[in-house]
Amino acid sequence: MPLALLALAVGAFGLGTTEFVMMGLLPDVAGDLHLSLPTAGHLVSAYALGVVIGAPLLAALTARLPRRTVLISLMALFVAGNALSALAPGYDSLLAARFLSGLPHGAFFGVGAVVATNLVAPERKARSVSLMFMGLTVANIAGVPVATLMGQHLGWRATFLGVSLIGVAAMAAVFLLIRPAHTPAPATGLRGELTALRSLPVWLALATTVVGFGALFSAYSYITPMLTASAGYTQGSVTLLLALFGVGATIGNLVGGRLADRAMRGTLFGGLASMVAVLLLFPVLMRTQWSAALAVVLLGVAAFATGSPLQLMVMERAAAGPSLASSANQAAFNLANAGGAWIGGVALAAGFGVTSPALAGAALAVLGLGVASVAYAVDRRRAVPARERVIASHVPADLARSSS
Repeated sequence: MPLALLALAVGAFGLGTTEFVMMGLLPDVAGDLHLSLPTAGHLVSAYALGVVIGAPLLAALTARLPRRTVLISLMALFVAGNALSALAPGYDSLLAARFLSGLPHGAFFGVGAVVATNLVAPERKARSVSLMFMGLTVANIAGVPVATLMGQHLGWRATFLGVSLIGVAAMAAVFLLIRPAHTPAPATGLRGELTALRSLPVWLALATTVVGFGALFSAYSYITPMLTASAGYTQGSVTLLLALFGVGATIGNLVGGRLADRAMRGTLFGGLASMVAVLLLFPVLMRTQWSAALAVVLLGVAAFATGSPLQLMVMERAAAGPSLASSANQAAFNLANAGGAWIGGVALAAGFGVTSPALAGAALAVLGLGVASVAYAVDRRRAVPARERVIASHVPADLARSSS
């Protein structure tokens, strides 16, 4: 694997850290700015909203630019957003800075995934995407806990300054390790990117991301009350257990990338089926501490095994203009975050028990399998006429006349 993938992983590490660290810093930010916790929680939503809006918008605006230039520019916007977060004098300015920080997130992962696949042989495309995503999963193991501790001891503003420095390092890595020859400007431009988005298989792949990862976030959004109220862990132990989730996510991401290069569709179906099984077992596994820790790891493995195949499937279905579709998949991931958390909350509010969000997630994973099956059927139906056209084009002219 080329060293240039390290540059993409460093950027992914910074993006993953700043996305999830706010959840750990909410009490500190709320206390410093004299906010209630629900109000401070809007800072998490502001980042997610920035991702959803920025992913397709920035990918479209930069469709004609060399991708290396796009990646550096996106990280520069990321650095600016986090620096402004550190310097924000009040809640409104911090809310705007968090939104700004989220804008480049989806576009960086989307364009970065396209660059990653261009750096390797065709049979290693999924693995290259998984290595870039490894920066995101490692952020949950090391970046988020360290950044949270930094915020608790040095103040939350120091955390965002530190994340800004990660962004500067990512810019330098992209500039030094990724050659311009590997990232030329796309030949299709914005029109080609938009045309690629009109494909039904692309939208089915995006829908699979929304529903499949919605299953993850339905459970993961409420993992803390499950671990404390059901498994009996103390509040202080949760940070370590969330790092275990990051370990599982890293394992699933790497294994999923390797398997997807051999059988992309099989890996996707296997990952979704594994999520159904793990989430259905959550009420049982959350009864003891050791099995609850195992459940957290298994959830990370099952969910992130689907990450690389889903990203690659979107890109392949939009082969004529993959950057916009690839970025849209990151927007779909954040829609899954918001939608999954809402569905899990509905189950919890209905009084079905503290582990009910996991069962709601299992239902979403089953729905994800259904959407993926429809996508598979559509692909097969479209492949048959294509094969018939290829066969017809090789039929000799005299044979074609005699048959007519």
